[in-house]
Amino acid sequence: MSRLAVPKTYKLYIGGNFPRSESGRTYEVTTPAGDFVANAALASRKDARDAVVAARAAVKGWAGATAYNRGQVIYRIAEVLEGRRAQFVDEISRTEGVTQAAAGAQVDAAIDVWVWYAGWADKYAQVAGNGNPVAGPYFNLSVPEPTGVVAAIAPQQRVGMSLLGLAAVVAPIIVSGNAVVVVPNQQAPLSAITLAEVLATSDVPGGVINVLTGSPVEMAPWLAAHADVNALDLAGAADIEWVDLQLSAAETLKRVLAPVSGVPAPALERITAFTETKTVWHTKSML
Repeated sequence: MSRLAVPKTYKLYIGGNFPRSESGRTYEVTTPAGDFVANAALASRKDARDAVVAARAAVKGWAGATAYNRGQVIYRIAEVLEGRRAQFVDEISRTEGVTQAAAGAQVDAAIDVWVWYAGWADKYAQVAGNGNPVAGPYFNLSVPEPTGVVAAIAPQQRVGMSLLGLAAVVAPIIVSGNAVVVVPNQQAPLSAITLAEVLATSDVPGGVINVLTGSPVEMAPWLAAHADVNALDLAGAADIEWVDLQLSAAETLKRVLAPVSGVPAPALERITAFTETKTVWHTKSML
């Protein structure tokens, strides 16, 4: 006797939970040939606001964790992702229209990105911070600290980027203790929500990473103008009116990273782009 398949419902990921869009909207995810694959939640402005609230609530605890602990949590993402490799390969192959081998290579590259940034978690401060020479009996130290809540647009090219592009954008943002609201690849979002399932079982505190599937054209303006978003990563916004987004961001003094071509390469600069420098003065002992 044959049985009916149980189709998966792909939802948003906000505050460690998997809600439907408050608007009730969904959109069809198809193969490049136009064949139906699944329905995904179509995030709304209210969902974006909820995600920012969740991210803000998570910043204090995540930023307050030790750098070593953050590195271990990020490394755990790579471990769990490795264990579910076959599921990611299948989803990427269907939505991007690539071979299993190409999808597997993308999953492996995404795992490597998480591992690379996990290794920097307790090291970047030694490179980005320093002791400053000053005249007088003082120590003067510059220390990088997280900027807060970052909104990000993941790379939107359909092939080769749906999972890798998300990892390349999100990992460097959270390493230093920031929380992120990310809009993943619109055409191939399934691996992004499956990654959220990985996050939910990888010791990542709820709210540190929030995933809003849907239209970056619709979401980006609200995130750029939101007064409680501290920085904006427009890595995947090349096809959006991103100059207007920069203008909106400037009204609330947001730091902005401009769009890039392809997947951002792992780089220390992508970590420090979302940190602020705190300078500490301390008197030397006169004994």
